[in-house]
Amino acid sequence: MGEADRVMSEALWERSFRVSTAEETHAFGAALARVLEAGDLLVLTGELGAGKTTFTQGLGEGLGVRAGIISPTFVLVRIHPNLPDGPRPGGPDLVHVDAYRLESAAEIDDIDLENTMDSAVTVVEWGRGRVEHLSESRLDIELHRTVGSVSAGSGSGSSGEGTLDFGSEDDDEPRTIVLRGYGPRWAEAPALPTSAQDTEVQDAEAQDAGVQGTPGGGN
Repeated sequence: MGEADRVMSEALWERSFRVSTAEETHAFGAALARVLEAGDLLVLTGELGAGKTTFTQGLGEGLGVRAGIISPTFVLVRIHPNLPDGPRPGGPDLVHVDAYRLESAAEIDDIDLENTMDSAVTVVEWGRGRVEHLSESRLDIELHRTVGSVSAGSGSGSSGEGTLDFGSEDDDEPRTIVLRGYGPRWAEAPALPTSAQDTEVQDAEAQDAGVQGTPGGGN
């Protein structure tokens, strides 16, 4: 069983959304942020140019943290504190991690994410296979470009996962965002705005039973 198949088989549910522009990617992140709480762990995967930074900027806006979110590639971790005069005063900080150059869970432990987990929403790019031990619950999020790239889910889960495409994240080609839930925190899919462009998806359990799930991002 490949890494992508294993991830899908262990998920409690799966939802898939279609976005057409960078603005819609940003807005989706902001909408998801409204259901997030301190202690939540998000594992974010997608080839370069898929929109991971745009998505995380939307998360930051929805969480009400300090602006200026960029890729943490060269510093590994960036912490964006909650703003007392923002939309969620007293809410969680945002900890943004890039694990692309890290080889193991032990290297994740070396950056002491445990010290901020309880007070923050932690987003780890390229975290699959490295951060699952940090929490019994997590959201696994994949962003797929539909043009000129290989699906991010087609890799092995190593740092070489997917195709490294150095195109701009700001173009408006369509993208697909796939959410999967793990653990008691995400026993049910969060209620998210749906649109005519949402793709039809299935719960992981329904897939095993051969039963079609509901479209969009909610029950």
